[in-house]
Amino acid sequence: MGKRIMIVDDAPVVRLMLKDILQHYNFEIVAEAKNGNEAVEKYKQFRPDLTTLDVTMPEKDGIEALEEIMAFDKDARVVMVTAIDQRDSLMKAIKLGALDYIVKPFEDDRVISAVNKALSAI
Repeated sequence: MGKRIMIVDDAPVVRLMLKDILQHYNFEIVAEAKNGNEAVEKYKQFRPDLTTLDVTMPEKDGIEALEEIMAFDKDARVVMVTAIDQRDSLMKAIKLGALDYIVKPFEDDRVISAVNKALSAI
């Protein structure tokens, strides 16, 4: 398999859609999480090559989770996933270290483009 990815989204259908797209392009899904608390916990456990992280989630949102993941691993590669246009949150995420973002509903090409861009970032 290819690079190891963790998918974080509170919507099971979104996780499934991302999983299908990524597996089709030979990425390995090593973990899934449904909120920011799980995301941080599972990031530390699985140390994925890349994490897709939803901005809006219960318990702990994607921005807070990103902050904790980046504090734990300054080299973490994260692509934010957002519904509609959440420009302020996305700008904050980029400043915190996110490498790219995907807007829902997403197209396969955009997902793969963002993932490849983030994986090739130094």
